[in-house]
Amino acid sequence: MQTALTPARGLKRMLPPIGSPGYHLLLGAVAMFVLGPLGGISAAFMNFSIGFFVGGQVLAGILGSVVTLSYGPEGKHGANYIQTLSASVAGMCGMGVLLQAMLWLGLPEPPVWQLVLYYLCIGMFGVGVGMLYTPILVDRMRLMYPSGFAVANILRALTDPTLLRRSVARLGGGMLAGFVGGLAVSRFAWLGRLELSTSTFGAGMIVGARIALPAIVVAVIGDRLKPYLIEIGWLETGAPFRKIGFIIALGTILGAALVDIALILHQAWRRWREPVAIRPQPPEDWKRVNMFGLTLWVLFWGAAIVVVGSEVLRQPLAFLVVAVLLCFVFVLVNGISLGISDSNPISSAFVLTVFILAAMGLTDAGVGLLCASVLLIACTVGGDMQQDRSTGWRLGTHRVVQFRYQVAGILMGAVLAVVLAKTFMNAYPVLKLDQFSQSVPGAERWQSAMTYKFVGALRDITNPKPHVMRALQLGVTLGVLIEIARKVLWRNRRYLEFAKGSRRGRVTDFVLDAIVLPSPYASSFGGFVELRTCLWWSAGGVLASVYNWLQARWLARRTAATNNALPPDMSTTSLVGGGLIAGDSLAALSIGIYGLLRTVL
Repeated sequence: MQTALTPARGLKRMLPPIGSPGYHLLLGAVAMFVLGPLGGISAAFMNFSIGFFVGGQVLAGILGSVVTLSYGPEGKHGANYIQTLSASVAGMCGMGVLLQAMLWLGLPEPPVWQLVLYYLCIGMFGVGVGMLYTPILVDRMRLMYPSGFAVANILRALTDPTLLRRSVARLGGGMLAGFVGGLAVSRFAWLGRLELSTSTFGAGMIVGARIALPAIVVAVIGDRLKPYLIEIGWLETGAPFRKIGFIIALGTILGAALVDIALILHQAWRRWREPVAIRPQPPEDWKRVNMFGLTLWVLFWGAAIVVVGSEVLRQPLAFLVVAVLLCFVFVLVNGISLGISDSNPISSAFVLTVFILAAMGLTDAGVGLLCASVLLIACTVGGDMQQDRSTGWRLGTHRVVQFRYQVAGILMGAVLAVVLAKTFMNAYPVLKLDQFSQSVPGAERWQSAMTYKFVGALRDITNPKPHVMRALQLGVTLGVLIEIARKVLWRNRRYLEFAKGSRRGRVTDFVLDAIVLPSPYASSFGGFVELRTCLWWSAGGVLASVYNWLQARWLARRTAATNNALPPDMSTTSLVGGGLIAGDSLAALSIGIYGLLRTVL
């Protein structure tokens, strides 16, 4: 836990004391004016070039640790503040593709100040909603958040010389492998065709086989069902399963979440009715949040979105209200997906929102773009908020201070998102040309896959698609039924005794948990991504689980000697997996900056 105004000793005399105004000014300046814009350039470049971007938490955590290294172990909190602000800037900058979608659709560009104000309101609303769900997703459900886990381990290792000596080989080896793998994918086409992702493999290593295998089960089932889905009109010939699978997957998460939230509310009601003397103790100081003030924050910025959207951008009031309300659903659903699989399906939330608004009567693509942007930005920054809180939960970082840093990042990111988007599109006019409806010469290196998906969904709003809502209903139903079955089974005393009492029981429990009756939160990843990506994800999880099993069975003594009293959650597989994520992030940044400089020079 942090202490304010820690006395300076040794090298720390050259830096402001921890907790002082100068300390926060130093951290904020580094994050806002150096690391944030650096990550923002990388995010914007990746979204314009390939259609997705690597989150900036891990990379900013590594670079932020350099600034706080002299503070010793307590420097982990400062590095966490830096990565929180930097990642918020980078995440907002990735939203510049919304301006590109406007141009592809032939829509007039609003003035810069209007877009900045609109993005700012959405970002502030998103961090508030993300913070509202922190007690559920982080404190109660204790979701893994693989990148958040990786950042916590990296910050602890890089700011504590003792931990660094014990973990440097595993962490450094993973980072090197991730960096080389990330560069190799961009250099060798055959690796790209295999869809190799060292960060996906590393995230699988962190979560293990029980979480990783369900994705491949769903992906294989979906692949085998493609002929039937084509026959009933849910898929076009040649389309991948995930084109409809992501709708079903979102539904399964929502269904499972409905069951869990109902249980949480029931337990909260029972605790509220208990006598005061036996109510639980209040949370630690670093975890304490003013929920009344946070609720007012969310209500204010939600109303601001509606006011700015309707009065400044002239969008229909009803659609804006619906978009704001949908954020409470999708920030939760996407947050669960991010917590389980390290995947935040923001484009899926955007597309599904367009379908929902179309079912309500939406016919204008421009209205759909601006209203669905609320979901895209809110889910991005809300997911970042929850992931940052998972890191802070492991480190004991003060949540209110971390919240303030993220707010500062949103402020900077809202401006940079528009500025960088216009800079890229003015420097490379090919980005302004509509690739969806025509072949654009010279656009090979600017695939803009996310923009392509947005424009495709918006141009389809005049064609009713009732099967989309049926797919969503199917997913919700499956999610509810599966989660209820899991709750009943894994709370049965006789089954638990069987599962723990013999090898047969342990094998049965694993098969049920990972293959036959997997968690909808874990299995949904198979609906969001391609089959080969699921293979890398599952391979990482299986490798880690097999290694840990062998370690526990045959290598216990040797491990005890080599681990040298590392914290329990800094296992070999978590360190290597976190290193792979970090190395892939470094490779993505290097490729982005190199590509930008090469084009400019």
